[in-house]
Amino acid sequence: MLRCSWMTSLRILALVLGLSLPLGAAAQDARQNAPGKFDHYVLSLSWSPSFCDAAGERAPQMQCGERRYSFVVHGLWPQYERGFPEYCQVPAPRLDRNTVSAMLDLMPAPRLVFNQWDKHGTCTGLAPRAYFETVRKARAVVKIPSEYLEPTGELTVTPEEVEEAFVRANPGMSRASVAVTCDNRRLREVRVCMSRELGFQECPEVDRRACRRERVVMPPVRGQGS
Repeated sequence: MLRCSWMTSLRILALVLGLSLPLGAAAQDARQNAPGKFDHYVLSLSWSPSFCDAAGERAPQMQCGERRYSFVVHGLWPQYERGFPEYCQVPAPRLDRNTVSAMLDLMPAPRLVFNQWDKHGTCTGLAPRAYFETVRKARAVVKIPSEYLEPTGELTVTPEEVEEAFVRANPGMSRASVAVTCDNRRLREVRVCMSRELGFQECPEVDRRACRRERVVMPPVRGQGS
């Protein structure tokens, strides 16, 4: 009769559970979901036209109406070297209306602001105002390549081309600190790894989850401006 030690049983259980969890959650850090205990950030920049195309009729009007949005902030996410924390305070401290309104230039949907605070902001150990100030500072560090500011027609690009464009536009950034994500045809996000001090840093695990398609499209920005 085969006998398993309790440690082997735990490893088997973790493996089984890991198969049903999102990528990155299976290899949990010992500090899992402890507010303020993390290694670095990922600044996620969403290509708004792709989001709006994919969302269709469910798209938020503020983001997907007539305003010309290109890259917008999806979020600033605390990360471990392997895995990431999430929902570190349940219920999360409430956001006041002024805090939400102040972020709509970078994160153009109130629900996005609330969701990012609940899922990621609570894991930073920062108060709401301090977290969103950090989001703004992180966004200010990253320069968007000029060719992706307001393209008037659909672009077809390779993930490598987009990464190289960001590296050229941002001294100190390397290909190992930026990753492109995609769906089955569109570029979805550019994810930039940053230290807790908001300097660029390498992030092998984030890069492993990058887009592997040869080419993806970037739908043009919408509207006529405002």
